This record gives sequence, C-alpha cells and structure tokens, in this order.
Amino acid sequence: MTLQEQPMDLGPPLDPPLARPDCAVCQALVRQRAEAAARGDHSRVTDCNVEIRNHHTGPRRGEGLPTSG
Repeated sequence: MTLQEQPMDLGPPLDPPLARPDCAVCQALVRQRAEAAARGDHSRVTDCNVEIRNHHTGPRRGEGLPTSG
C-alpha cells in the first residue's frame, strides 16, 4: 500500500499588477496583456503580469545572472 500525496494548494491567484501610468514600457505591457486575454492566451497574460510586477523592482536574487555553457 502506498500513500498518495495531498494536492498542492496554491491559493487564490494574485490580482493583476497595476502599471505605472507614466511608464511607456508598463503601458505597452498592459496593452499586450489585454490583447492576450482577448485571444484566451492565459500564459502570455501571466508573462505580462510578471513583467509588469518586476519592471520597476528589478530581478530577484538569482534571476538574470549569467549562466555557464
């Protein structure tokens, strides 16, 4: 007899990040996110949300570092 692992609870989805109204990059990402949502491209919507959220905060530790290879 084997034990089945409990399903992972990810919690509710995050609210879409707010873009800075004075930032052309943020506004472009908002347009791309809206276009992706209209196409039903949820993966691209998520990508845009991540880019908006991180645009002014910079990469997190360990992200954006050169890789060997």
